[in-house]
Amino acid sequence: QYQLVESGGGLVQPGGSLRLSCAAASGFTLDYYAIGWFRQAPGKEREGVSSISSSGGVTTYADSVKGRFTISRDNAKNMVYLQMNSLKPEDTADYYCAAGRYSGSYLHRKWYDYWGQGTQVTVSS
Repeated sequence: QYQLVESGGGLVQPGGSLRLSCAAASGFTLDYYAIGWFRQAPGKEREGVSSISSSGGVTTYADSVKGRFTISRDNAKNMVYLQMNSLKPEDTADYYCAAGRYSGSYLHRKWYDYWGQGTQVTVSS
């Protein structure tokens, strides 16, 4: 049973935008968790894209997405978002959100204990 559910993926043209959402399953509260977004392209390892601390005060981005992606959270709604702008074909991947109970904001998957099933993002003309 997955504690997190991603949504918002799809097909978009280069230069377009998508907003991914990460929702908690019933009974699972995101307030105490740092949340990370990861992605995995075919034949490649899963990589960290962005993360946000439990309070939302600290965010981290991979160099490849800085200035284009924005992570945010709404603890009242138990949701985390990843706004993706200026999308490129190399952003094509399955995107996963993950929760880790630690202080800070890190992109390495070792910090995360709970994962969603992923949502597919395809950037193509």
